[in-house]
Amino acid sequence: MSSCGLHCLKISNIGVQADGKTLLQDVSLHVHCGQLTAIIGRNGAGKSTLLKAILGEVSYTGSVEFSGHNGTPVQGGKPRIGYVPQALSIDCHTPASVYDMLLSLTGAYPAFFPKRRKMVEKFRTHLARFRAAELLDQPIGRLSGGELQRVLLAAATLPTPDLLVLDEPVSGVDHSGLAELYELLDALKEHEDMVILIVSHDLTYVREHADKVVLLDKTVQAFGTPEAVFATEAFHSAFMGGGAK
Repeated sequence: MSSCGLHCLKISNIGVQADGKTLLQDVSLHVHCGQLTAIIGRNGAGKSTLLKAILGEVSYTGSVEFSGHNGTPVQGGKPRIGYVPQALSIDCHTPASVYDMLLSLTGAYPAFFPKRRKMVEKFRTHLARFRAAELLDQPIGRLSGGELQRVLLAAATLPTPDLLVLDEPVSGVDHSGLAELYELLDALKEHEDMVILIVSHDLTYVREHADKVVLLDKTVQAFGTPEAVFATEAFHSAFMGGGAK
């Protein structure tokens, strides 16, 4: 399946206040499926706050609208959203397996039920797309950083979401795990009909793989292709002498 290009996320004049402080002000964006849009900015710029607003986790002013295949807002205004967090705090002795986690997130049966062959086959086939089929029976607490992120990406796309949101998903992932994760994201962008938003501090990845870049500092400082955004004074001011934050 290839992207239809008709799904879109439209954010208009988003503002977030907390404890008398302005966290976001007048943020407007328009992004489409088939594109990977990266959100970058220094610490405290409001990147995670923007994701929380999109996910409905914080109160905000303005509007977040998602359009479906026919270009009209989805019914109820709520798309199917997949989310990959920066990290999960999981005790290494946690007995729950990858199968248990996937079943609890997507299944109609309690995770403590005996394994159902149909679900095992479904999960293993889906995990194979993320090079993680062999992890189905592994305890979650024993997965490496790269393995856990591939499993979380698989969980976030079962079923295929309209909007995939990733909040700095490379924390604790080694170099080889990073390369694998980035390849998987490229494949999702190319073959699945979804809008992809990623908060990233990896500017090399953003430059090479993002279609659009949002430079945020409580409001949108720059938006466009990586080349255009990286050439702005706002970008050089944000990252001068310190790299990505």
